Amino acid sequence: MAVPKKRTSKSKTKIRKTTWKKEACESAIKAFSLAKSILSQRSKSFYYSKKNIILPSSFESQSKEEE
Repeated sequence: MAVPKKRTSKSKTKIRKTTWKKEACESAIKAFSLAKSILSQRSKSFYYSKKNIILPSSFESQSKEEE
């Protein structure tokens, strides 16, 4: 079985963890931003069918009042 020759230092471990967490945070922010733009129907980079869009109940009640 393979065994590492030396122990990884705490600082190197922290650097790797923070890099991983930073990348995860950035992708989560991008996903949340895209979701908000889709719900507000202002998305320019994401194409979707208006017939099959699922809206929260607050949007459905507003659209019924407008009719």
